Amino acid sequence: MRKLRFSQTQIIALGFFLVIGLGTLLLMLPFATRDGAGAGFREALFTATSASCVTGLVVQDTYTFWTPFGQAVILVLIQLGGLGFMTIATLFSLLLRRKIGIRERELLSESINTSHIGGIVRLTKKIALGTLFFELAGAILLSFRFCRDFGFASGLWASLFTSVSAFCNAGFDLLGRYGAYASLTPYADDILVNVTVMLLIIIGGIGFLVWNDISLHKLRIKRYDLHTKIVLAVTFVLIFGGAALFFVLEDRAYADMSWTERILTSFFDSVTARTAGFNTTDTAALSNSSKLLTMILMFIGGSPGSTAGGIKTTTVAVLLVYAFSYVRKAPSFGMFGRRLEDDSLKKASAVFFTNLTLALTATIAICAMQTLSLPDVLFETFSAIGTVGMTTGITRDLLPASQFIIIFLMYCGRVGSLSFATAISTRRAKPPVTSPAEKITIG
Repeated sequence: MRKLRFSQTQIIALGFFLVIGLGTLLLMLPFATRDGAGAGFREALFTATSASCVTGLVVQDTYTFWTPFGQAVILVLIQLGGLGFMTIATLFSLLLRRKIGIRERELLSESINTSHIGGIVRLTKKIALGTLFFELAGAILLSFRFCRDFGFASGLWASLFTSVSAFCNAGFDLLGRYGAYASLTPYADDILVNVTVMLLIIIGGIGFLVWNDISLHKLRIKRYDLHTKIVLAVTFVLIFGGAALFFVLEDRAYADMSWTERILTSFFDSVTARTAGFNTTDTAALSNSSKLLTMILMFIGGSPGSTAGGIKTTTVAVLLVYAFSYVRKAPSFGMFGRRLEDDSLKKASAVFFTNLTLALTATIAICAMQTLSLPDVLFETFSAIGTVGMTTGITRDLLPASQFIIIFLMYCGRVGSLSFATAISTRRAKPPVTSPAEKITIG
């Protein structure tokens, strides 16, 4: 890597590419599928990409198509994708008592999405312990239902698989025994399953940096970093605001539900839409207004340095705060008594428009190749770029070329569309002279 002089972003992008490649080869083995024939290249590649990029879109039902070996490969890919391969590699190095150099620490900070390399190894250990604790706690809680319904051994496996998938915001499940692609619909009214999965999604989606800040300062909110305050505030608004809108807007899929079930489902739909991919209702049966709301939540996603995808909560916060400040003619823009840097606006704008451009371009390309409903294709592309995994059911109807487009979107969504663009771009020396500035009319 040093001889080739890869940048940190390029190493991370290449690392995910290699993980996907290895996962594809393992899923193509004969004993990875129940029919003993092995998966085709495209099926294996799509599944490996979806698992590594913690998305959840599938062309084959995870329970009915893959053997326990295939399911284990998918679970490992989900864990690698959720934590990041650099975090896993560092943990192995620590177990082998290898010294972590400056280069590795810089890669770790880039992978976790922090600008500080001081204390990065200590933070990595904390991430590993936190992940283990939450995933095991989730598995234990889910086992009370799944062991009862599936038997002890199968129930434990389903509980662990679902817990890891939920914490990593992946959306894969082993509930196909109720029917292919059932997801969590058989447990739509089960408070224990719904609340456990929602908490795992939220904890995994707020970001490792927020974990660290909360663990250091406990409930002393005034001492939290600005990043933590923004993430918690936007997450709160999106969860409760999204749930309220689902409760009011959705009159088709919630028609036969009691008030308690409707409230529970509204919150679940609001939480899972932000990159998790599980569903307790038929996504295709949602009203157009609910589908649009879901797409907005999918596009926003979780928070930086987390297992979630999307353009991130902080990106939305920066753009909204800047727009509000500009309308008010404020001299600067910021939140919670702190001024935000102008560079944050540039990066937020670049992330927003890069993701939006990729999703819309992919939608146009897929619609040009095959006859599908425009809302369904938009839903699919927003789900892929946001690494969500929710679908109206067209994933399996996509042509090979369309599936490769979705694969590319999932990869960009996990690596980061802006990071991917940076990784493939060539470095240019700064020009000695800058061009003169000239005003143009905007708006």
